[in-house]
Amino acid sequence: MPEATVVFVPGFMQRSDAWAPVAERVSERYPTVCLDFRSHSFEPRLGEIREATAAGDALVGYSMGGRLALHLALREPERLRALAVVGTSAGLDDDAERARRLEQNERLAEWMERTPIEHIVAAWERQPIFATQSPELAESQRAGRLSNDPRLLALLLRSAGQAALPPIWDRLGDLDVPLVAVAGELDERYLSRARRLALLAPRAEPRVVFGAGHAAHLEQPDAFAELLLEFLDQHLG
Repeated sequence: MPEATVVFVPGFMQRSDAWAPVAERVSERYPTVCLDFRSHSFEPRLGEIREATAAGDALVGYSMGGRLALHLALREPERLRALAVVGTSAGLDDDAERARRLEQNERLAEWMERTPIEHIVAAWERQPIFATQSPELAESQRAGRLSNDPRLLALLLRSAGQAALPPIWDRLGDLDVPLVAVAGELDERYLSRARRLALLAPRAEPRVVFGAGHAAHLEQPDAFAELLLEFLDQHLG
């Protein structure tokens, strides 16, 4: 069997270099690709992930990138030998909550379309979900965020935001791919979602990165890389 490539999928607003610290460690053992998206809507992004992977590869996705990876794995499970997601949900399965989020996201998208990217990034970084990140870490990610076009971010939010997509919790029982669902210890919301993913997918396990919040791969890259390599060695080695 050909050697598997590990393909890293970034989250909303991120560029490929957000995965660089982890990918550098993984590349000591496996070929790696850090994906930079050209498109800004759901189906084209799934197509780009498909183009970046060959049969037998592994996918690693963060937040929105993890959600995209889950959707592709459900469509084409034979493509992947392993799947890792961090800070990821399978969607909003409460109809009222999803409707509220859709309204919120539409207002946010409209605001993005008329707002300079500097203001969008500043507001994004002030979200409570990123409160565990150091000022130095936020600064290191800022250039990638500032490189985005606000109109394209709005398009992506409307097409691939968590509320825009149907929830897939009820389909996880059909996911015949080894899965590790990772969350930071301090990210209580997504820690519960990681455990739920692992409970519903038949070949899944939950893992916790201690001392980390939502972006566990950025906040504790060495610890995340270690558990990721352990998982990859089990399924690719």
